[in-house]
Amino acid sequence: MAVRPLVFFPDPRLRRKAEAVAAFDEGLRTLVQDLHDTMKAAPGVGITAPHVGILQRVTVIQLDPASERKVYVNPEIVWFSDDLIRHTEGSVSMPGVTEEIERPARVRVRYRDVEGAGREEEAEGFMAVCLQHEIDQLDGIFWIDRLSRLKRERTVKRYEKLRRAQG
Repeated sequence: MAVRPLVFFPDPRLRRKAEAVAAFDEGLRTLVQDLHDTMKAAPGVGITAPHVGILQRVTVIQLDPASERKVYVNPEIVWFSDDLIRHTEGSVSMPGVTEEIERPARVRVRYRDVEGAGREEEAEGFMAVCLQHEIDQLDGIFWIDRLSRLKRERTVKRYEKLRRAQG
């Protein structure tokens, strides 16, 4: 299919809440394939439609090349555990910088597949972190919003310095 251009921080589209998908058609399937291709090219393990400037509630996650690609349309977290884990996070829309973030260790997510069928699944560990990260993005919450103000400011400065160095 196609690698689409990424939207980079601080683009305001990264802070807007994505709209629910209503049409489960060929256009959605094309978007999903393009998101997968774009994520692999970035490279990354997760991507949302807002990362390519499309404000729709679609995310694709593939934790490693050997695992199967997971597609979540209109996902929402319906339960999360009280126990927390810390994991290093970053974004295809803010390449080159990462920071450790604390999130619930387990979640239950309700979503639709590309055909529109309702699904629900539980995830733990890295997959739970990825789901929360990408669903945050669909809700207009960029990953650095989960950092303390000081860490967020330092992360943005590191990113800006990196961007200047790259020209």
